[in-house]
Amino acid sequence: MTNTPYPVDMSVKPEVTGFFDEATNTISYVVKDPNSNACAIVDSVMDIDYAAGRITYDSADEIIAFVQKNDLKVEWLIETHVHADHLSGAPYIQGKLGGKIGIGDKITVVQDTFGKVFNEGTEFQRDGSQFDRLFVDGDTYQIGTMTAFAIYTPGHTPACMVHVVGNAAFVGDTLFMPDGGSARADFPGGDAGTLYDSIQKVLALPDDMRLFMCHDYGPNGREIRWETTVGDEKAHNIHVGGGKTREDFIKFRTERDAQLAMPKLIIPSLQVNMRAGQLPPADDSGKTFLKVPVNGL
Repeated sequence: MTNTPYPVDMSVKPEVTGFFDEATNTISYVVKDPNSNACAIVDSVMDIDYAAGRITYDSADEIIAFVQKNDLKVEWLIETHVHADHLSGAPYIQGKLGGKIGIGDKITVVQDTFGKVFNEGTEFQRDGSQFDRLFVDGDTYQIGTMTAFAIYTPGHTPACMVHVVGNAAFVGDTLFMPDGGSARADFPGGDAGTLYDSIQKVLALPDDMRLFMCHDYGPNGREIRWETTVGDEKAHNIHVGGGKTREDFIKFRTERDAQLAMPKLIIPSLQVNMRAGQLPPADDSGKTFLKVPVNGL
């Protein structure tokens, strides 16, 4: 049984293949309709050697090779949120395989916030128009014969969404594996109490709903893992499981976040990902630059 207002259909069982990017501890997914060759790609990665200023596409090419080998048709490229720790490979993959790029409609809040941080000019559109689809809470979309839907889950960022496809939910940074806890809530627009409330929306899904993480860091030296269940998270999540209260979570999360360093790739990631994975426009000489705001984050 479930207490969720969303159109859950546990009888639909998508085929999920994960791709782990070791450089950023990110897991990307190909989500295939078992009744057709249609698929979606969730949270793809574009590689960057930040010190060298070099962009490459090995991670995205691995996904592209998988799609082509299995004769799949990409219908969607889903971003669960504007990532601060890796660059999106969505437009590169779209150029090779097609599909629509989608993100939560509160991307406009993120664009407005970081458009100011990075002193972007008026040519930078802050209306989400870089994306093909902006989702609101409860929106549905098709992946072949499967109906997927989006749950608005702010707290880590203002634009976070969990995407549910049949008996599989892709939680972005809202939750980590039970021994990893939850995401930080101290980025601009983040809020620990809001994150707790969002997590409760996820935990209201059926206990046997499969949950797929966007990141895993192998706490205490265990092997990397990225799949769990709602029931496991409710019982064992070290930050929110076992009936921990909202007040307990806010206190812990706030104290913990104060000790965390900024993600290594936050500066390039935000500039690129708020543009749907596109690099900033080239200057008059044809060269592309990323900005580093001094004392701006």
